[in-house]
Amino acid sequence: MYNEAKQMYASIGVDVEQALTVLAETPISLHCWQGDDVVGFEEGAGALGSGLAVTGNYPGKARSIDELRQDLEQVLGLLPGNHRLNLHAIYGDFGGQKVDRDAIEPEHFQSWIDWCKSQSIGMDFNPSNFSHPKADDGLTLSSPDAGTRDFWIEHCKRSRRIAAEMGKQLGSPAVTNVWIPDGMKDLPADRQSFRQRLSDSLDAIFAEGLDPAHNIDAVECKLFGIGSESFVVGSHEFYMGYAQKHQTALCLDAGHFHPTEGIADKISSVLMYVPELLLHVSRGVRWDSDHVVLFDDQTQAIMQELVRCDALPRTHIGLDFFDASINRIAAWTIGTRAAQKSLLLALLEPRQALREAELSGDYTTRLALLEQAKALPWSAVWAEFCQRNGAPGELELLGKVKDYEKSVLSKRA
Repeated sequence: MYNEAKQMYASIGVDVEQALTVLAETPISLHCWQGDDVVGFEEGAGALGSGLAVTGNYPGKARSIDELRQDLEQVLGLLPGNHRLNLHAIYGDFGGQKVDRDAIEPEHFQSWIDWCKSQSIGMDFNPSNFSHPKADDGLTLSSPDAGTRDFWIEHCKRSRRIAAEMGKQLGSPAVTNVWIPDGMKDLPADRQSFRQRLSDSLDAIFAEGLDPAHNIDAVECKLFGIGSESFVVGSHEFYMGYAQKHQTALCLDAGHFHPTEGIADKISSVLMYVPELLLHVSRGVRWDSDHVVLFDDQTQAIMQELVRCDALPRTHIGLDFFDASINRIAAWTIGTRAAQKSLLLALLEPRQALREAELSGDYTTRLALLEQAKALPWSAVWAEFCQRNGAPGELELLGKVKDYEKSVLSKRA
């Protein structure tokens, strides 16, 4: 089936082997928080807060660093290609000691670095500006209280240094993404002052120059969330301007915009003005939410735009969803594979023929080619990719997940 598919694609000018090479060289950054419902491993860690929520209580949640790593190893074995780990600061290896966010050090993450070395994967990192007493009022870097701002500024500074150490040891730069929950449930009287304080705080955080071979800074926008329905300080316009002015990477999260607004169309515009792009591939439903990524129109459109814009070399692809209503291994695996399948479908488009038709004004041919590509046997190419990488095919995947649930997850009380 693969050989026949390869010949069919070749007839329209698509090099399937080249597509598989690019797919294999494009890692997805796996978000650790899908495995434990965004709890983390701080001493005395409490409930998730600051406008974040996880629904469901499916059995088998990881309760320790060892269990989370065990689950991640299982997921990596179910995925074709090479990937990365995306870690939040609350997942440090604190050894049962109370370490506040403004006191974290690289040593608290050395065991994670060593684990990533053992798995031959890179790392990305995030300061955790939420679920903390100093975030209870919904304000961190934009808080009117100088002490609160200083606390979170120090946390973010330390997070950047930790990420740089990760990148240095692993030989691949860590993307350090700053997201904050700051906002208000009802209408503010002075939006400007909040945004000025946020800008000043970010300037302080990024003041220390770090080697871009070790650390890449990114800032993440949001439209609204629980408890911030009327006003979010770090809006898309704010961070687009900040990233452009300071030439940081900009993070676009598929669940952080209006429910009818996709991020695919933003990619070509953003990359005209910022050096790099960070994507949080997610699935918003009705309101700001993070559902398991599907092989759907929105995900396909994101990957199509990355390929059509030749943007993959400047883009870091990560996932951001958390679903505790289903098997967490399945959620991780299904979502990641959906992103990969969407990317493969984009790589199999007859791009040269499409561009030539468009430039010549032959929109009939453009439409016909786009529709034709949907009917070609891309799934045979995906099956070949899975087989080459020792990952289960589509019909084997669920059985592997169920086996792990029976042998491992079901034994977690």
